[in-house]
Amino acid sequence: MSDDLPQPMGGAHLRTVALPRDANASGDIFGGWTLSQMDLAGGTFAAAHSGKRVVTFRIETVEFLKPVAVGDDVSVFCRLEHEGNTSIAVGIEVWARVRTSGGAHKVTEGVFTYVSVGEDGKPAPVNQ
Repeated sequence: MSDDLPQPMGGAHLRTVALPRDANASGDIFGGWTLSQMDLAGGTFAAAHSGKRVVTFRIETVEFLKPVAVGDDVSVFCRLEHEGNTSIAVGIEVWARVRTSGGAHKVTEGVFTYVSVGEDGKPAPVNQ
């Protein structure tokens, strides 16, 4: 990617290919599929950051900017937005690239909040 083009934020935490089974009747990838990819990546990021198991607590400010097409390479990028005593807010961006071209574009962005939990399933402090 060129320096003058938009760049994904944070590090890549998941990469997959959008498949025909993930498409709606119009041929675009379901928004729910995109949300699940975001939650997978965000949960992995939050668990690595907290050092504990995490559960999804809140999904906010999700914007679907452009559709994802069948066959697109989809990459999910995460960064720490905020850390509380037991919670971690993760900024998440989804970028898609047509498999036969080099240019990627942002398709979805949002903030997911996870709660760190102990073995008893109750909120536990995030490891500092």
